[in-house]
Amino acid sequence: MEPKFLVDFMLGRLCKWLRIFGFDTEYFTSLNKNIIVYQSLKEGRILLTRDQRVSKNKALKVLLIDSDNYEKQIQQVLKELNLKVDPEKMFTRCCLCNTLLEPIEKEKVKDKVPSFVYQTQENFSFCFTCQKIYWPGTHWDLMRNKYTQIQTAR
Repeated sequence: MEPKFLVDFMLGRLCKWLRIFGFDTEYFTSLNKNIIVYQSLKEGRILLTRDQRVSKNKALKVLLIDSDNYEKQIQQVLKELNLKVDPEKMFTRCCLCNTLLEPIEKEKVKDKVPSFVYQTQENFSFCFTCQKIYWPGTHWDLMRNKYTQIQTAR
């Protein structure tokens, strides 16, 4: 079973990258520690936090993140939870809201993406929650390269 994560407000960049890698990752912005504990337990999510007091809660599945550096944070999560990133699952979630992306016909995005993108890309994905459109541009290659760098540094 794929792990699901709940990331606290101190780890926004880590949250984004876990979503890019295809992991179901909710971002928690409240400072209320009781609510984050409750949500983690209710949804069966692993809590990723930099808060040492929250990390001591024995009822939780929790990982105390050591570093401020997002690359080291990613390395720690992958190593300590023995996770592998499935290349087929990369870019399947909205990096803003965590919704699974759906393919969308090229014609339906014609007036919603830059004309150059429309002319040069064939595949588009759509987030029905936040209405964001994604396509496999050069940024995908940059993110894949960043993942490779992170993996080799482990």
